[in-house]
Amino acid sequence: MKLGLKIALRFLTSNKGQTILIILGIAIGVSVQIFIGSLIQGLQKGLVDKTIGNSSQITINSNLEDRYITDYDQLIDKISLSDDNITKISPVLDNQAFLSYEDNSQSLLVRGFDMDKADGIYDISNRIVEGKLPTAENEILLGINLKDEYGISIDDEISILTVDRKSIKSTVVGFFDLKVSTLNSNWGITTLKNAQTMFENEEKISSIEMQVNEDSIFITDEIALNVLNTIGSDKYKAVNWKEQNESLLSGLEGQSISSLMIQVFVIISVVISIASILAITVIQKSRQIGILKAMGIRNSTTSYIFLFEGLILGFFGALAGILLGVGLSFAFTKFAINADGTPVVDLYISYSFIILSGFIAVAASILAALMPAIRSSKLNAIDIIRNN
Repeated sequence: MKLGLKIALRFLTSNKGQTILIILGIAIGVSVQIFIGSLIQGLQKGLVDKTIGNSSQITINSNLEDRYITDYDQLIDKISLSDDNITKISPVLDNQAFLSYEDNSQSLLVRGFDMDKADGIYDISNRIVEGKLPTAENEILLGINLKDEYGISIDDEISILTVDRKSIKSTVVGFFDLKVSTLNSNWGITTLKNAQTMFENEEKISSIEMQVNEDSIFITDEIALNVLNTIGSDKYKAVNWKEQNESLLSGLEGQSISSLMIQVFVIISVVISIASILAITVIQKSRQIGILKAMGIRNSTTSYIFLFEGLILGFFGALAGILLGVGLSFAFTKFAINADGTPVVDLYISYSFIILSGFIAVAASILAALMPAIRSSKLNAIDIIRNN
């Protein structure tokens, strides 16, 4: 085996131009695989983050006629223990109302939050463009679209009209921008306690919202089922983001399939290229192989020569391809940017994917060398020398 390795190195260094060309071909194949894979994964991660990154991923509602949930502190404790993938939980009280300001009015969804817990889900504190979070009684936070549409300012007083025709004066303490026009136009955010007082729902909430860890985003349906099994599906129902975003999931699946097909065809082209070049090498080196066989070298050793060539070419090609692929991915985020300077697609580096891509390249190179290795082992030394 050592002799096969030494001869393989000799063959590769005897024609450096050809060797560099093969390594470059493998490198380009690996770099394309890594670039396309990282691009698709970064695009998918960005889409998921923008869609559900700062929103509820699983929502628990009452399954009874009375849509409100009582004893929610104990319920939240049970939910927390039902699945280790749950990271953030917040009680919410939602009520439809009307906003009235000067001569203007429109429907408004008043959302009462436990601010500390809700901030972990919606990142409200970092979405405030002006003012502060509501803390005192009758303070409310409105969307930036309402500020622009009605000319509302900080410390202005608005009226919240409930479905029971009750009018409640509230002071605007800030404006938020959740990057979603409908939310910026229709949400009013206040404290949970204030919402319970405004709508006379003391010690009640309408839903429990939660998020899971990043690795569990695509199994929220399973997590929701675990939660219901713990708290009882007869009393509660769960809605997860996958049910509400079927078109997005379909698009992500299509992207993944497209990416996989591109990578498969790249690998096939690499294998064919290496096999072709090594097959030609067998013909080119047939005289040397014949002499070595005449000197007593074994057929297995001649096979090892080409298998080692495939291994060496695959290793250095994969290494160069990884560096080139990561470099291309990084460069793409610097040149493909939005108007605000942020990258069109965020850089996403998956070490496991990169290692897998390199391993596939090496394995493909060895596989490509297998046929030339078998062919070289079958060469007859006397026939080779006679024909040369």
